[in-house]
Amino acid sequence: MLVIHPSVPAKSVKELVALARSRPSQLNYASAGSGTGSHLSAELFRSAAGIALVHVPYKGGTPAITDVIAGQVQIMLNGIPSSMPHLKSGRIRALAVTTARRSPAAPELPTMAEAGYPGAESTSWTGVLAPAGTPAGVIARLNTEFVRALRTPEVSARLSADGAVPVGSSAAEFAAYLRSELVKWRKVVKASGATVN
Repeated sequence: MLVIHPSVPAKSVKELVALARSRPSQLNYASAGSGTGSHLSAELFRSAAGIALVHVPYKGGTPAITDVIAGQVQIMLNGIPSSMPHLKSGRIRALAVTTARRSPAAPELPTMAEAGYPGAESTSWTGVLAPAGTPAGVIARLNTEFVRALRTPEVSARLSADGAVPVGSSAAEFAAYLRSELVKWRKVVKASGATVN
């Protein structure tokens, strides 16, 4: 989720991009630290939008969002669950979600693609992996059971409340997704020069 401090005079992603272009390297974005998901997501957005922003890395997401709330830093790409309480209180403003589809937690927010920046899609995901060499039958059984659990109304409702969207793909589909993510993020790391501290 792309969030900003309420003092930033932008009501949409396009307005934020226009502001950043009019003030190159004068707007800051917070991250949970160099090389983290929030850092790389912001670099992906910065690259897709063709804007110059200043990276301010923190030692974790909590101090980063705290400084966005305080107005010390203007922008952050932050997780939906940790942003929602601050959005509801009006301490930050969200402009878009970075997911492929709108979030059930904030359906009024456009995706980055809908906002005009399809190249800025980034998603936090959770998956289950097994050691190399695990028999195919065991993988198939585990996959069946995890997908069954994800499709229960209780699990689906709980995940949706946090802004998560249960997928429940096959093992082959998940493997293909992992490969595509490695290619995508390798390019972002190389282009941005991001390192892990």
